[in-house]
Amino acid sequence: MKRLIDAISQGSCLLNVNATTMDEIVSAGVDYLVQSGRLSESQRQVVVDGILQRERQFPTAIGHACAIPHFYDDRISEQALVFLRLKHAVNLGAPDGIATRYVFFMVGPTTHATEHLDTLSSVARMMSDNVCHFELTYSKNAQDVLDAINRHLTRTVLAKPAKPREVSEGLRSSPKPLAGVKADVLRRLRHYKSDFVDGMRAKSIASIVFMYFACVAPAVTFGGLMGSETDGVLGAGPMLLSTAVCGILYALFAGGPLIILGGIGPLLIFTIILYQLCQDFELSEHFLGVYGWVGLWTSLLTMLLAISNSSNLMRYFTRFTDEIFSALMSMIFIYKAIEALVAGFRSASAAGLSNEKPLLAIVLAVGTFYIAMTLAGLRRSKYLFGWMREFLADFGPSIALGTMVGVAWWLGSAATLDTLEVSAAASERAGWVVDLWGVPNWVKFAAIGPAMLAAVLVYLSQNITARLVNSSENKLVKGESYHWDLMVVGALIGMCSLFGWPWMVAATVRSLAHVRALSDTEEVVGTRGETQEKIIHVHENRVTGLFIHLLIGGSLLALPLLEYVPMAALYGIFLYMGFVSLRGIQFVERLGLLLMDSSLYPTNHYTRRVPTRTIHWFTLIQFICLALLCVVNVFPSQPVRILFPVFIALLVPVRAILSRCFDNEHLAFLDADEAPDDEELHWVL
Repeated sequence: MKRLIDAISQGSCLLNVNATTMDEIVSAGVDYLVQSGRLSESQRQVVVDGILQRERQFPTAIGHACAIPHFYDDRISEQALVFLRLKHAVNLGAPDGIATRYVFFMVGPTTHATEHLDTLSSVARMMSDNVCHFELTYSKNAQDVLDAINRHLTRTVLAKPAKPREVSEGLRSSPKPLAGVKADVLRRLRHYKSDFVDGMRAKSIASIVFMYFACVAPAVTFGGLMGSETDGVLGAGPMLLSTAVCGILYALFAGGPLIILGGIGPLLIFTIILYQLCQDFELSEHFLGVYGWVGLWTSLLTMLLAISNSSNLMRYFTRFTDEIFSALMSMIFIYKAIEALVAGFRSASAAGLSNEKPLLAIVLAVGTFYIAMTLAGLRRSKYLFGWMREFLADFGPSIALGTMVGVAWWLGSAATLDTLEVSAAASERAGWVVDLWGVPNWVKFAAIGPAMLAAVLVYLSQNITARLVNSSENKLVKGESYHWDLMVVGALIGMCSLFGWPWMVAATVRSLAHVRALSDTEEVVGTRGETQEKIIHVHENRVTGLFIHLLIGGSLLALPLLEYVPMAALYGIFLYMGFVSLRGIQFVERLGLLLMDSSLYPTNHYTRRVPTRTIHWFTLIQFICLALLCVVNVFPSQPVRILFPVFIALLVPVRAILSRCFDNEHLAFLDADEAPDDEELHWVL
């Protein structure tokens, strides 16, 4: 519709044209295009012959007194549209028997042919509006025509209310204690057998191999950083052990097995700050005891949140919050990869060495990222057999990683590159039970304070990740599980605290990567030829999560083999996971609109109904919130960084305040959990 409005605004509007046949109508339209410079004189006959030939084969009189003759050819340099109102209606054989008086004449290069269907459906819908039909009949000039079209939009498209937000089944349990937990267990228990049966497929193998390295890399990276900040008390060894044990138990007993547990940046920061507090209070030798008490209180508080059905509060979280949190977690992965690669240059400079090693690291990281992205895109390729494309796309990240590891060793530089360092870290401490009674008595109760912040962080990370995984766009069908999964995570934190292991919680990027690895997708072509992947099915199962963490546990028995993997190649996997997780986030797409010509905006549910200025302001507010969260994550003051979960929770009232600043209908379209149903029917006449 925007294309039609733009054309009429530029004068492409001919009223009371005296024509009685399609030949005369086409001549009038082509004459105007030639006179206005839209077509050259040499193209006149090409367009006339092309349109008349199409009319003889497929008449374009679609009914409601309307016809849409069109012609697309590469000899035409630019697209053009002309609206003609005939002086007298002409019988052109419309299917409804009504004589044609309104002609929408369209020509252009073949690259713009995909936009024709959008305009065609918009025109057909407009001409079925009797009020608009009447107003077009008595319009005296182009401005009257524009006013009639705008009034039609106001009555129909823009006035159509947004689809009301529906609270999902998993978030509307009764307030009775344990009601949500019981409902989750009953909902998911009937699928327990199929969760194993559905995992017996080749796609699961690809997912297991890819996600194994996708989980090992951050476990070792975060574990190594935690070890350096806690003087080796907690390190890569305990992190790997905790990841394996918690992941196996979660895959077996949780309701949402697609979620991947792991260490996350905010929990890492929390642990480091807790260790520094122990140093300040001269409790360094009792750190594991303090950590254990804080963990036990966190476990208790988390399970109380599950028992009291507090996950129902997630109904107040919307796309606004989910997208900011998801973008933040994705950016952390991208930032960590880039930070590690840049650190290589700094280390070389400080040691007075050449940049050969850091440059090779960049080659391996970018190579891994490029190969993984390219192979993932083969799913949409025209080449090879279908099963070959599927195989290469599914195993793309694993092939990329293996290729770059081979390249490193072929170049003979693997020995000089930083590799996975797990052997020494694994021996930092054994997995014995922590001495909880060796700490001062006041610590046992003072631990409640930091435990409250930790419980809020666990609650938000677990539930927001679960919301993202259970998004309607992922097409999951086996049901949600918020309360029971929160209970399981709380119990696992208690277990980790007893053994002195790092706590595990839902890892957003790894969970979304797991979902995508198990997805069947199709390519959707937009009105302007842009492409986007759409998930059509996800193979929900417990097998992949179980074997991913069994392999991680097996890594502890074969640690020397992991030391052959260069960290640079794993940073490429970090980049891949980060960028793939950003793909499809509406917030990221709207950021692109800030730099795009408004006439080239994609046609979707919010660009149709929401003013451009409102879209940009809403996007900028999200960007400011994301920037503030990024600042909090890297802020030098530790007390500010430990308040990260509070800043996440504050996104909810920020979104509530927006209701006072923007029109509620506009917000409903921008913040819709899913595209309105009528978008699916937009192409149907």
